[in-house]
Amino acid sequence: MLAATMPRRRKKKIVRLIHPSVSPLPLRLAPLYAEHLQVFSDASQKRHGGLAAILFATPDSEALVRTRTVAIIGSNELELQATLFALVQARDLFPGQPLALFSDNQDAVIRLNRGITQGLEQDPVLQEMLGALDLVETLANASICWIKGHGSCRGNILADQHAAEAAS
Repeated sequence: MLAATMPRRRKKKIVRLIHPSVSPLPLRLAPLYAEHLQVFSDASQKRHGGLAAILFATPDSEALVRTRTVAIIGSNELELQATLFALVQARDLFPGQPLALFSDNQDAVIRLNRGITQGLEQDPVLQEMLGALDLVETLANASICWIKGHGSCRGNILADQHAAEAAS
C-alpha cells in the first residue's frame, strides 16, 4: 500500500509594519531625556563592518548622521566600536553638552555602564580604548541606555539603516 504524501505548505511570510516614533525616542522615554543630546549607535556586518551615529541636538531637530566603514570583527566588539564612534561624534560636535547614548546591544551598554559605575580599572581593554580616543571624561558624563532594537524608536531605526549602508 502506498502512502500518500501531502505537499508541504509553506509558512506565510509575515510582514511587520513598523511605525517610527515622531520624536527620536518613543513618547514614554522622550521626557526623561529631553534636555540631553540624544545619540543613537548601531553596527552592521555585510561585506564590511558599518558603524553609525545618529545625533539629535534637541528632540525637534534634524538628525545629524555620521557613518564609518571598518573591518569586520566580532558582533559585540563591532557594536562596542559603534558606541565609541558615537561618543567621539558627540564629543566633537557638541562639546560639554549632557548626552544620552542609546544602543540596541545590551553587551555594549552593560560594559560601558560597568566602566562608569565600577571604574575602568576592572576592564583594562576598555580603559585603553577610551584613553586612546580621549573619551574617559565623555563617558563619565554620559547616560548609556539600552533601547529595544527593531522597534518603533526613530533614532534606532535611522542608526540601523545607516549602519547597514556603511557595511555594504
